[in-house]
Amino acid sequence: MLWVALLILSDLARAAIPNAMLRGMQSIPKVSVPERSVISPNGTALPNITTVYHFEQLIDHDNPDLGTFKQRYWMNWEFYEPGGPIILMTPGEVDADGYESYTTNDTINGLIAQQQNGAAILIEHRFFGYSNPYDNLTSESLALLTIQQAIDDLVYFATTADLPMPGGDAVKPGQAPWILIGGSYSGALTSWTMVDKPGIFWAGYASSAVVEAITDFYGYFTPIRDYMPQNCSSDVQAVIAYLDRMFTANDTAGIQTLKETFGLADVVHVDDFASALQYNLFDWQSLQPDSGPGAMFFQFCDALEVKNGISAGPEGWGLENAIYSWGNFWNTTYYNSVCGSEDAETCIGTYNTSQSYWSDVTVNNPNRSWFWMVCNQVGWYQVGPPEGQPAIVSRIHQPIYDERECVNMFPQAFSSPPQPTTAQTDVMYAGWNVNVPRLFFANGLRDPWREATVSADGLNKPKDPSMPIYEGDGFHCSDMIRGNAIVDPTIATVQEAALMYMHDWLAEWKPNA
Repeated sequence: MLWVALLILSDLARAAIPNAMLRGMQSIPKVSVPERSVISPNGTALPNITTVYHFEQLIDHDNPDLGTFKQRYWMNWEFYEPGGPIILMTPGEVDADGYESYTTNDTINGLIAQQQNGAAILIEHRFFGYSNPYDNLTSESLALLTIQQAIDDLVYFATTADLPMPGGDAVKPGQAPWILIGGSYSGALTSWTMVDKPGIFWAGYASSAVVEAITDFYGYFTPIRDYMPQNCSSDVQAVIAYLDRMFTANDTAGIQTLKETFGLADVVHVDDFASALQYNLFDWQSLQPDSGPGAMFFQFCDALEVKNGISAGPEGWGLENAIYSWGNFWNTTYYNSVCGSEDAETCIGTYNTSQSYWSDVTVNNPNRSWFWMVCNQVGWYQVGPPEGQPAIVSRIHQPIYDERECVNMFPQAFSSPPQPTTAQTDVMYAGWNVNVPRLFFANGLRDPWREATVSADGLNKPKDPSMPIYEGDGFHCSDMIRGNAIVDPTIATVQEAALMYMHDWLAEWKPNA
């Protein structure tokens, strides 16, 4: 099933629901912040950063007569002094509860606020968490979940909201500089907003920003293949090639034997089985520079490559050992982690549309909301590569597999597998062709989403100090976390550059006459 969104997979991929649906969710990593008092520069005690505020957001920016809904936001003005910037971020496709740390100096948002005497705001994206125009997530309601409506939400908030801090009714764009920040999908939204609505946000910071919508996104696995242990990559490629050869030869008996080795004999459809073999690779997305050997991805590779205390060379141990070791890892460790007590077909299968997962329209279901955007506008289906390229995932898995699930989830909207309008999205919001001033891009070499960012291999966007692009050695959105700079000096370099650019850009800002 489609694992929808840039979410930290270690948080989500263990839920005992059709687990493949969680694949590739994109949201930024959470950062835990110790309880502490929040004090303003003049010594005044401020509200706790977990305090929830509500903004009357337009239900439909194309039809204001429909009225408003309550959009949740959080705010921290501990560093604010008059004249400082207002820093706005949505965490994107998640319930925003738990992301309040992005208003503190444990993140790049707060580091900019601290340096520039600014205030930081976290706002929940429409149709995620409890910021919903309607009390359900039916196809009819979700028709108002579009990139354009999300852009217009950010703009309407910036130009209309009276903020709860002292003087918060006089800091709108033109009265104060606003900075838009985002990571992953919300990083793309930062770029798309500055393209679509120039002049509202004075500056932007886009981390791991997936600016290019791509249907056939086999490039997701390129950084994983390039940076995972080479012996592990070699053996995974051997198993995948073996499965694909049997599929091409219509060797159903051989495929069934392979499924049995993994404890997945009851998975009926071979494409579901091929999709399940991707799960171990999706664990890469949860890695950060301080991830230790206990991380699930490294447990997986150690299970394949360490035999009797000896690690395989770059070529791995070979197909026979790889099948046995990978299957044993699923049987002893991974299946329980992914599926718990559920049977394999219920956990991994995607063809039984009577499961409540496909029809649950209650609010605060980020998988459903994000899937709507995936099916309609952005794609990013993580599939097997074209022939002739190294493959760590099966070519059995192609976009039609995920597009079929769009019908499963939204039969009222799709009578046949839809193709997302990625080309239109890229034309409307510039995609890789973005060229706007004062927008800082930060990417990671090891980020599986890198190939949808402005640092994609072969893109070679020219160096431009008005729109700088920096790349550290980190993973997904690593540069947003202050602590990662302590572990990885390349991330420290990215953060230092961002702070320098923000300082210089904000020095150029002048209020409207």
